[in-house]
Amino acid sequence: MHKQKVGLHVSASGGAANAPERAKKLGAECFQFFSRSPRGGTASKITKEIEQSFKEKCHEYKMESYIHTPYYINFAALNKSIAKNTERIITEELERATQLGVSYVITHLGSAKDWSGANSDHIPNGALKQTIEGLKTVYKDSPKGGAQLLLEISAGAGAVIGNSFEDLAYIIKKLAKRNIHTCLDTAHMLATGYDIRTTDAVDKTMKEFHKHLGKERLKLVHMNDSKVDLGERKDRHEHIGKGKVGINGFKALLAHKYLQNVNFILETKHDEYIEKDLALLKKWRKIK
Repeated sequence: MHKQKVGLHVSASGGAANAPERAKKLGAECFQFFSRSPRGGTASKITKEIEQSFKEKCHEYKMESYIHTPYYINFAALNKSIAKNTERIITEELERATQLGVSYVITHLGSAKDWSGANSDHIPNGALKQTIEGLKTVYKDSPKGGAQLLLEISAGAGAVIGNSFEDLAYIIKKLAKRNIHTCLDTAHMLATGYDIRTTDAVDKTMKEFHKHLGKERLKLVHMNDSKVDLGERKDRHEHIGKGKVGINGFKALLAHKYLQNVNFILETKHDEYIEKDLALLKKWRKIK
């Protein structure tokens, strides 16, 4: 069994217990899902029956799983209702993940677009401070010993928070928590300016990640090709090998020494190419 597992994001419509089965049918070895609608609304209750079925299927299929938080969260929102709801929702997602036996919850941090002077190259200190305080509240209110949070690097569009290794390292240092880790996204990395298109580029980028965050902080990689090129600061996913990261970049990532114990999740579109995406990553994983 490979230490690297390759999986994909699947729908949990009809209940979380449906997600493992959908992942299995597509040939995934691990999976990610939304435990609630990513666009809003009240989260459906996770009953004891759903919990038991989900855990039994994950155990039967030997699958690790991940929950992704909704799209609309924003720790840095000047609208206090949005900021407080962000804290509540992420706390709830950690509670729901803990109930289901999911180890990690992946989240973006939001945007400082409401703050004066904010842009893609500058996040005001007030927005960063509010984000950090919000995360501290989440950690205070979340179940101890349960699911852990993964902060995902962003694509750098607008005034998003967390679009560099330095920004993530600064936030994590201020939180002073050992159990806070990171999730990289290949499309986001390329868009925000980290070159991962060749073996040498991947090695340089991963050394920079280790310098700022330490390789032990990395727990998951979202594998997405990118419709936009290096530094274009847009979040546009593409199927594997059809975008600007390219085949050589993905082969280099799968072979890199820092990523041998890290799982990979596809977030590419579920169309006729999704199973090919999965098959390619599995194939390239074997080439060392």
